[in-house]
Amino acid sequence: MNTRHLASALLAASLAAIALPAAAQQKLLPAQSSIAFEIKQMGVPVQGHFKKFDAQVNFAATKLTSSKVNFTVDIASTTLGAPEMDSELPKATWFNTAKFPQAQFTSSGFKALGGGKYEVTGKLAIKGQNRDVTVPLTMTQAGATTTASGVLPIKRLAFKIGEGDWADTSMVADDVQVKFKLALSGIPKLP
Repeated sequence: MNTRHLASALLAASLAAIALPAAAQQKLLPAQSSIAFEIKQMGVPVQGHFKKFDAQVNFAATKLTSSKVNFTVDIASTTLGAPEMDSELPKATWFNTAKFPQAQFTSSGFKALGGGKYEVTGKLAIKGQNRDVTVPLTMTQAGATTTASGVLPIKRLAFKIGEGDWADTSMVADDVQVKFKLALSGIPKLP
């Protein structure tokens, strides 16, 4: 191949690469997302939320076997909306944020249930405790934004949240409802 043909081939390959549409990067839109939770303290519902979280997402409804999500929550960003309660949460009895600064969910599988509903299985790690969980969620799309929302019930004592005297479930119930709404960009069109 002479120099002219080589240059033409390289130019053609370069132009073709530029002309190919870039795959949309999937990412979490934190300003449009939320993670909240509800517990009961002496029978009274108490609401809280996490201010900082992030996700790495690779999801396609037509390729569930290769879809993945890795979600992290900055546990020190937890708030119950009352300074005296918020100052207790980082302590070893509750979240021990000095030793365990993040909670993490890593998916192992996705299952379509129809009608925009899915189940995501994976490992949830909080405070050094790893548990298998199944996360039910509903996905909707509006324009370029896909929203995944749902409620994940967990048992706080399975993750050693509230140890010692606080393990008494008559004071703080064992059941916790984690409510999430995650806005994502770059997700392919849902069926």
